[in-house]
Amino acid sequence: MQNQTTFPPLQKLKGTIERITFYSEENGYTVAQLAPESKSYTVTIIGNLMGASVGESLALEGLWTNHPTHGRQFEIKRFTLQLPATIEGLRKYLGSGLIKGIGPVTAKRIVDHFGLDTLDIIESDIARLNEVGGVGAKRIEIIRRGWAEQKQIKEVMMFLSSHGISTSLAVKIYKQYREGALHVLQNEPYRLARDIYGIGFLTADKIAQALGMQPDDPARIEAGIEYVLSKFIDDGHVFAAHATLVEAAREALGVLPAQVEGAIGRLVAQEVLFAEDEAIYLMPFYRAEIGVANRLRQMHATSQSRLSEFRDTLDWDKAFAWLAAKNQIVLAAKQQEAVKTALTAKVSILTGGPGTGKTTTVRAILQLLKAKQKSFKLAAPTGRAAKRLSEATGEPAQTLHRLLEYKPFEAQKFLRDRDNPLDADLLIVDELSMIDLLLMNALVKAVDLWTHVLFVGDPDQLPSVGAGNVLRDLIAARFVPTVTLDVIFRQAETSLIVTNAHRINKGEMPLFTPTARDFFLFQESEPEQAAARVVDVVQTRIPQKFGLDPLEDVQVLSPMHRGLVGVAELNLRLQAALNPAAAGKREVRHGSRIFRVGDKVLQTRNNYDKDVFNGDLGRILTIDLEDQAVEINFDGRHVAYEFTDLDELVHAFALSVHKSQGSEYRAVVIPLLTQHYMLLQRNLLYTAITRARELVVLVGSKKAIAIAVRNDKIAQRNSRLAQRLTGIPAPKDV
Repeated sequence: MQNQTTFPPLQKLKGTIERITFYSEENGYTVAQLAPESKSYTVTIIGNLMGASVGESLALEGLWTNHPTHGRQFEIKRFTLQLPATIEGLRKYLGSGLIKGIGPVTAKRIVDHFGLDTLDIIESDIARLNEVGGVGAKRIEIIRRGWAEQKQIKEVMMFLSSHGISTSLAVKIYKQYREGALHVLQNEPYRLARDIYGIGFLTADKIAQALGMQPDDPARIEAGIEYVLSKFIDDGHVFAAHATLVEAAREALGVLPAQVEGAIGRLVAQEVLFAEDEAIYLMPFYRAEIGVANRLRQMHATSQSRLSEFRDTLDWDKAFAWLAAKNQIVLAAKQQEAVKTALTAKVSILTGGPGTGKTTTVRAILQLLKAKQKSFKLAAPTGRAAKRLSEATGEPAQTLHRLLEYKPFEAQKFLRDRDNPLDADLLIVDELSMIDLLLMNALVKAVDLWTHVLFVGDPDQLPSVGAGNVLRDLIAARFVPTVTLDVIFRQAETSLIVTNAHRINKGEMPLFTPTARDFFLFQESEPEQAAARVVDVVQTRIPQKFGLDPLEDVQVLSPMHRGLVGVAELNLRLQAALNPAAAGKREVRHGSRIFRVGDKVLQTRNNYDKDVFNGDLGRILTIDLEDQAVEINFDGRHVAYEFTDLDELVHAFALSVHKSQGSEYRAVVIPLLTQHYMLLQRNLLYTAITRARELVVLVGSKKAIAIAVRNDKIAQRNSRLAQRLTGIPAPKDV
């Protein structure tokens, strides 16, 4: 006789969600506090609660368990949402921020007036809300729209939940397609990956397969190839080798190589992809690579110059003497060479590490231009980099997107192009290492052929987040005149930050001296102790010893996202330490994150409507639960976000080193452990250290630092820009 496993019968529990303490956007796993019906206490419930919100009533089936640390918990096996059945439940439900136009105060007024009939009134006779004091016609219309939207979003949520997809995507999908959301989900699921930021092929594929689409459906394979190629681009490659792409797509999609080959052929015919020899490009990246190479060649071949007098008639000895006498700018030989090159060569590059005088060189160029009444423009890839450039030179600078007059809803996104070029005698672009291929193409297209361009950058920093390796390719091609400043000036010699940055760049261990004033190491080898030390250094030690503000002046930079000393975990710890929850301090949960008034946040994508860009740092000023709006201060500009836009933001108490590029902070704190060994690279450590203006604190082990210093292998990126600039006949413009 076989033993049969018997399971205990499921128990039932009804109540109202009081608070959600944890929520996973990936699988819906939730930890929440539930107030059981007719009870004055709460219990902990755990399990999948996709789609549930604070204030909603639940009918649960599951099992009571005892956790060794957290005590008695109810483990959810099944649940159904129920409309609130009590006055207090209704107040919490309506006041939770679920419906735009109703916050806690308005919810209390409405429920106090209509009692248990509240939801029926909103559903069928919403005009009666004007019986409630403080609720006028305008507010009623906002509530009516919010109620209708919430019902449609719930429908999308139910569809996603029934197919095992995270319901956190429901609002995005509804905002994109409105009333057509369910039609797209049911009939064109792969559109989601193309149309909606944050929804990729894997999610669309999960929906499509749940609806019965076959794995070898041509639409699936074509969408999958675009997805696989986009993963190469996410890693910085401009193209993928044909054989590598076929193998990667075959493995990812579980189909035959011949089916992948056929789909590539169709996508090439549709001009979605471009095939050149064994290289397979997404079409925009092929056009950009050709565009950059051709435009730089055209500029080089055009003899006319808006700065011809610097090339033909200027007495350079007198010019440099004038700079020294009138502007107190004394230039070393290499700096003089850089000034001459910028003002006589149509395109040039100025590079050099910290303390080598790049800023002084740029200021000298600007003084000479002003003396000759020549025009110039200054730009950088990000808002923070542009602000740094402006502060360093005393001249206005702007982001490249603003310089090029980006218009997101225009067919031609940048208003500045070949037909409407920038009007300047010299364009100076800082932080070239951050500029990816697509942005570089847009930039050079907008430069008049008679204009000079000076690119300033440091090739030893991390490459751009986007595809390409523009600065390194331009230097490698030896097509653009490049001057590298390599002498550290006296005023920088006393800084261990500058000294150690150059030591690291040469493959030498940084110095840690008893007399150091700006470069320190706290030795920790275990992640838990290192994470605690980072919080202690930021919250207590730096403010006490140096008088710096832990939120305004100090930035934690981590090499990795996951783990105890990764960006995500450090943000949770630093938020709890530096901006904890408090009575009267408003907060809102969005997915797995809790945003709180006073939080430090980072914009993660370019939002041209709001005029905020990927990498911009801000502080949360206000949270309005009624209007479902958050106000954020970005360097003095106050920007409003709807709750549904909060997926564009992450906490910024800690940042990845990549996200810090182009920025400068008074102090940086950098955890470095051997657990990071896959990410420990010389250029990463160099980039992190050079973000600091006054103070660097490393938390970790000398062994981890040594791993990073020794590892100078720079991941090669698939790019043909250098080749296209070194004499290979250029294809015609595309």
